[in-house]
Amino acid sequence: MSLKYRRVLLKLSGEALAGDAKTGLDYSVVQEICASIKDSIDMGVQVAIVVGGGNYWRGRISGRSMDRTRADHIGMLATVMNALALADGLESLGVDVRVQTAINMQEIAEPYIRGRALRHLEKGRVVIFGCGTGRPFFSTDTAAALRAAEIDADIIFKATKVDGVYDKDPGKFPDARRYEQLSFSKVIGDDLGVMDLTAASMCKENHIPVLVFSLRDPRNIVTALRDEKIGTIIKEEV
Repeated sequence: MSLKYRRVLLKLSGEALAGDAKTGLDYSVVQEICASIKDSIDMGVQVAIVVGGGNYWRGRISGRSMDRTRADHIGMLATVMNALALADGLESLGVDVRVQTAINMQEIAEPYIRGRALRHLEKGRVVIFGCGTGRPFFSTDTAAALRAAEIDADIIFKATKVDGVYDKDPGKFPDARRYEQLSFSKVIGDDLGVMDLTAASMCKENHIPVLVFSLRDPRNIVTALRDEKIGTIIKEEV
């Protein structure tokens, strides 16, 4: 089988790991996602993952003025819990996996080192990046764009709750139209909300396309790898 993508950065939201519960972890969902990742590895694709933490922490506590830096640090720790859960699910399927974190916590994960991450990927290991960028004020979308650029990923798979990018909220507007293809300039100029502007700008500058699709069916990860029509592709204008 001819592969379009050799190395993929998979961006998972924390909410995706919670399933219908929307908080915490739904291990049946985690296992389904891990099974699709395993199939991707078996196809010969190198897979790195950036995971969010929204199933545990959504920023500052409502109703009080929590320090933004401290709130963001709590969110980084939430991403590590999800990274470890994914690692456990992958290992239960026989997949070799490493967790690397942008904040040093050597008892439970490797520190993020680009060269080491690349060696893991070349050896067929899945690498899960936790703690975002390790800095407050930056989202895990920006972390995904940064890590994708650093590891020379061919594309970012942004797995979400919706099946692509729409011109308006499809949950509120029945006539919302889904785009098959977008430019980063339109995403940034129209503030479409698919990813934060820092992440979109970084992807544009480093020529990294982004494929947005629904993770309600975890098999969509494999479908995307087979280059079947799915979701919305965002890429630099030709």
